[in-house]
Amino acid sequence: MKNVIGIMLPISKSFLYADVNNIECKLGDVVIIKGESGIDSAVVKKEPYLESEDNLPTDSYSVIRVATPEDLKQINDNNEKSIKALDIAKKYSKELGLDMNFVDCFYTFDKSQLIFSFVADNRVDFRELAKKLAQKYKTRIELRQIGVRDKAKKIGGLGPCGLFLCCHTFLTDFNSVSINMAKNQFLALNPSKINGICGRLLCCLGYENDLYTELKKGYPKIGTMVETSFGTGKVSSIDVFKGSFQVDLKEKGFVDIKKEDYHGSSE
Repeated sequence: MKNVIGIMLPISKSFLYADVNNIECKLGDVVIIKGESGIDSAVVKKEPYLESEDNLPTDSYSVIRVATPEDLKQINDNNEKSIKALDIAKKYSKELGLDMNFVDCFYTFDKSQLIFSFVADNRVDFRELAKKLAQKYKTRIELRQIGVRDKAKKIGGLGPCGLFLCCHTFLTDFNSVSINMAKNQFLALNPSKINGICGRLLCCLGYENDLYTELKKGYPKIGTMVETSFGTGKVSSIDVFKGSFQVDLKEKGFVDIKKEDYHGSSE
């Protein structure tokens, strides 16, 4: 077992682990950490706890110290310089005719790396750009092409529900979301209703999918012909909250059937 904390790096906004090394830290603290790519800063998202080493990634980080006032000043200075570097990168990419939409830029704490994130419709040959940036900043340059969901996670915004984006506030990973989840929840397959601001399917479609799957057990499928006490008809809709489904009996019209009253078979 190892004593670790959950951390989030500013560049990735992904949930990671770091060995505490007997250093006292609490939720919300900024800590200085060491990883394979050098020295960086992170925010504590989960307080120290014991975790099996088998469950930890091989490239986990190690805490050096809780950030001092001098460390926080350096982080702020790095952030200010990275904003200027982002403007320079945009200028260079335009001069080189590269179709790149830059999202953000970060220095690692020790300034051993300058990392740029960008979105592009196609693969971009940015070797010349990386060379020009390395000549100017005299440090290792990394250019990361990210997807539109990652862009939304980094920038944030408001979802159609009126709340801040889940990916930006608490989601640590992107789980697979499919159109079948929308169908499973009887949602209208209208892109403006089921897509997020990133243009992809809403992450929240997965939150209640298992519940709907469980609640739908025992109901006939929509569109199937069923035998009821009122006659034979086609299932037109299901309401799992009312515990009933609606059947079109042609001559008699639509009839609501309670789930507990249905014991027939569907065709």
